[in-house]
Amino acid sequence: MITVNGVNKSFGAAHVLKDLTFSIQPGLMTGFVGGNGAGKTTTMRILLGVLTPDAGSIEVNGAPITADYRAGIGYMPEERGLYPKMTVLDQLVYLGRLHDMSPAAARARALTLLERLGLGERGSSRLEELSLGNQQRAQIAAALVHEPVALVLDEPFSGLDPNAVDVTLQMLRETADTGIPVLFSSHQLDVVERLCDELIILADGQVRAAGSRDELLAAHTEPEWELVTGTDTGWVRGMPEVKVLTFDGGRVCFQAASEAAAHAVLAEAVVRGTVHRFGPLTRTLHEIFTEVTR
Repeated sequence: MITVNGVNKSFGAAHVLKDLTFSIQPGLMTGFVGGNGAGKTTTMRILLGVLTPDAGSIEVNGAPITADYRAGIGYMPEERGLYPKMTVLDQLVYLGRLHDMSPAAARARALTLLERLGLGERGSSRLEELSLGNQQRAQIAAALVHEPVALVLDEPFSGLDPNAVDVTLQMLRETADTGIPVLFSSHQLDVVERLCDELIILADGQVRAAGSRDELLAAHTEPEWELVTGTDTGWVRGMPEVKVLTFDGGRVCFQAASEAAAHAVLAEAVVRGTVHRFGPLTRTLHEIFTEVTR
């Protein structure tokens, strides 16, 4: 487990990270979300040792993180980080060799990754000859080529088409399933919601919410119900232990003090006419994100 403990970082008068504390569990996909300037990239660079915190620490399994562990992390920066004039295969092999892989092992691993990522026929192409989406796939391969001890990915899905996103998601899930911690940032909240086991929502250099999707929903959601009928639903306002939130003719959204109170509304609606739809409303990650970062 990687733990970020009370990390602070300032650049001049700008206090970018403020007592930042969270953990990245082994075998889990942890999504790191926040608006521009929230501190995500700065946190990743401190984790990797590119930047030094003003205060706080990074630990791995309860001990201070070491240079050797950092060297084993697979990192993908948001900006392009590979050599544009070098062929894709050659630089993947080169990166594998930097991590003490044999030439044969590095080449075999690189070819496997390129095939999985749909770049099997582009290994001999220079990076600058690839589309931006394919360059992004090559960067994902570069982060994975040395079979990392952890993955830290900054906006890995940027520029990818839906098929490439699905392939990348599958590969990241398979990597996490081997037991390594995976942290990635993304502005694509629908992808984060679909993929992540854990979520960390950052705003103004602070953790505003953290936990599994279900935990976040439980912490930031009051039970809400929807009823849609073929007749006017204004009568719901008179039901006991019920608070109407929105009302539009045959559709009403309401909060109920208990599930029994909500189902009493349903029972009354059945007596009054046809019920087209009834059930609890589920909030989205986007709604929770907007609420906690407002």
